[in-house]
Amino acid sequence: MDLSTLSEDTPHKRPAPPIAQRELLAQRQQALALAAAQLKAELFGIDDVIDRVVDAIRAWYVLPQLITRPVIVCLWGLTGTGKTQLTRRLAQLLGFYDRFVEVQMDGFSHGASYRSSSISGMLADSGIHEGAPGMLVLDEFQRFRTVDTKGADVKVERYQDVWTLLSDGRLPPALSALTNIERKLADAHYEAERADDNEDERAGKKPYRFQLDAWDAQELKRMLKLSEPLAEIMQWPPAQVQALFTRFQQSLSSWETDYSKLLVFVCGNLDEMYHETAQRVEDCDTDTDADIFHRLTRKLSLIDVKKALSERFKPEQIARLGNEHVIYPSFNKATYEELIRNLCARYCDDIAAQCGVRFAIGQDVLDELYANAVFPAQGTRPLFSSVHAILSANLVNAALWALEQQLPLAQDVAITLAADKRHLVVRGLGGQGEARQAQFAVALELNRLKQRANADFRALLAVHEAGHGLVYCLLFGQAPQEVKINIASFEGGYNSFAGLKVTTRQNALDMMCVGLAGRVAEELVFGEMACTTGAEQDYKQVTAEAARFIRHHGFGTRLSRTDVTVELDNHLNTDVEPSNAAIEQLLQSQYQRASALLRQHREALTRLVEALLDHGMIAQPEMQTLMARSGVAIAVAAHTGPDEALILEPFAARLAAFRQQTGSQPAPAPDSKSPACL
Repeated sequence: MDLSTLSEDTPHKRPAPPIAQRELLAQRQQALALAAAQLKAELFGIDDVIDRVVDAIRAWYVLPQLITRPVIVCLWGLTGTGKTQLTRRLAQLLGFYDRFVEVQMDGFSHGASYRSSSISGMLADSGIHEGAPGMLVLDEFQRFRTVDTKGADVKVERYQDVWTLLSDGRLPPALSALTNIERKLADAHYEAERADDNEDERAGKKPYRFQLDAWDAQELKRMLKLSEPLAEIMQWPPAQVQALFTRFQQSLSSWETDYSKLLVFVCGNLDEMYHETAQRVEDCDTDTDADIFHRLTRKLSLIDVKKALSERFKPEQIARLGNEHVIYPSFNKATYEELIRNLCARYCDDIAAQCGVRFAIGQDVLDELYANAVFPAQGTRPLFSSVHAILSANLVNAALWALEQQLPLAQDVAITLAADKRHLVVRGLGGQGEARQAQFAVALELNRLKQRANADFRALLAVHEAGHGLVYCLLFGQAPQEVKINIASFEGGYNSFAGLKVTTRQNALDMMCVGLAGRVAEELVFGEMACTTGAEQDYKQVTAEAARFIRHHGFGTRLSRTDVTVELDNHLNTDVEPSNAAIEQLLQSQYQRASALLRQHREALTRLVEALLDHGMIAQPEMQTLMARSGVAIAVAAHTGPDEALILEPFAARLAAFRQQTGSQPAPAPDSKSPACL
C-alpha cells in the first residue's frame, strides 16, 4: 500500500492518522526494507524474488487491519533455491517466529493423530491467535496432489481443510472432535445415572473431583474457545458442559475460527515446468550452460505455473491459490560461482577456527568445482553435496599435513589443482622459509565423464555438431547459444538454438536443413559408408517438422489440414498417403541444400571442428569470431529481457512498405456484389 494516501495532502482531504499511528506505519515500512536488505545479503541470486515477496506482503505487514482474507503468496522453484529458507528467515526478521507454522504437505511430518492431520489442529497448537496476523508455510505443496497423472481424483487423508482456509480463512471445528466430545458427554450422563443406582457402593467415599480427563478438557477448551483454566474445566459437571456445547453449536460466530489475517506461503517444486524448459535445449538439462538455462527459466510465467498445477490439482483448487505466483529462475553462472566461493570460504574458516591453518583456494580449483558440481536444471543441492565430497576430506588431510610439517600458522597455505586434474596441490613455507608441498588425490568425476577420451569418437561428435552449428549460422545469421561435445548426461553432443517467436515458411525450411546438416557433415568428411546411426533423432525430428510443414501448416501444394486421427468426431482430412511423397521430396531437397552449404564453406566447418576438439564447446562470442575468420558475419542476439525469442522477418518494415504502396494506389471499395461481401 502507498503510504502517501495517508498524508494530509490527499485529494479527498482525508483526516491524517494520529502521529503515533504514522510513526508505527513508518517503523513497519522501515522494518520491511531492512528485512529485504538482509535477505538479499544472505540469499544469493534471488533479489528480484525477494522484492516481489516483500511487495506482496506489504499491506499485510504494514496495515494488517486492511486484511479480510488470507494473503497467499506462492513460491515455485527448483530444489535448493531458497524458498523455505526465505519464509523462515522472513518470519525471524519481522518478529513472527512465535507466530509461525510450517506444514510439510507430504503428510508425513507431524505424527499420526487427527490434530496433526488437519491445518486447523496445527494452527490451534501454535502461537497464532484467532483474528490476529500469523505466518503459515505450506511446504512441498506439489506432493499434496488431488489429481493423478490420468486426471482421476486422488484420495487425500490429511489437511483436507486447507482449501477452506485458502478460501476465506475461516475454519469450522473438526467434526470428528465434536463428535468425540458429544459421545463422551453421553457417556458421562450414562455413568451419572449408574452412579445414582449404586449409591451404596459409593457410600463413605469422596465424590470424584474431576469429571473430564486432561485430554478431553483441552479439546473442549480449544473447540469452544474457552478462557477458563484447564483444571477448572476438568471439574465441570456434564450438564454444564452440555449447555456450553449446545450454545456453541447454535452460534455461527463462535462456530468458525477466524484465521483471515494469515500470511500463507505455498512453496513447491513444479519440476515439470522446468523440465519442459530443459527439453528446449535438446534434453541437455544437466549440461546446459547456467546462463542459458537461467534465461530460459526467466521466461516462465503465470500461465506455465497454472499449466503445471493443472496436472496435480482441480481447477477450483488452483483458483484458491490466487494469482500471486512468484517463480524462481534457475541460478546464472555468476550466482553459482558466488555460491562456490562462499562455500569454500566457509570450509576454510571452519578449518582455521578448529586448528589455526588458513587455506587460500586457487581460482583453478574454483573453476573445476563449478565444472563438476553445477547442474543448472537441478538447483543447488547437487552443488552443496559435490563441494562437500570434493573438498571436505581433502581440507582435513591438508590441515593435518600442515600441522605435521609445523608450517607457521601466520601464512595462507595455497591449494591449487595439479596439471593432471586428479590431485590438489598444497603449498606452504616451512619455519626457515623453505617451500613445502604435498598432493592429495581428488575425484573430479564429471571431468572424466565429460571428456571423450577416444579420439575417433571425439572426431565424430565434433564433425556432426559442427555441421549443425555452421548451417544454423549461415541460414539464420545468428550464433547458436552454445555447441558442446563434452557432456556428462548422455553420449553425444548438442547445439542449443534460440527459440523463434514466429516461424515463417522460410524459417521452417531452414530448421529442417539445420537438422539434417549433422548427417551431411558426416558424409562429407567421413564418406557415405561411414555415416553413423547417431542422426536417428535428427531424422525423427526433421521428419516430424516436414510432416507439419505439409499437413498442418499448408506450406506445400496442399492446403487442407491433414491428420492421422480416425476419431469419428474429428472432422479433418485423414487421407495422409498423398502427402508422404511431398514430405520425402522436401527432406531430400533440404538434405541437398545442406550438402551444398557445407561444401561451399569447408574452411568454416574445419575451424568449428578444431575448436570443438580443442575445447569441447563453442560459446556465442567464440562462434562469432570463428565465422568472421571464414568471411561469414553472424550476430549474437542481445539478451534484452525474459522474452528473448527471435523474430527474424522484418514484418514492421514490410508493413510500412505495403502502406506506402496502398497510399499511392488506394484499393477500390468492395462492391456489394463482390465475393468478399457475400
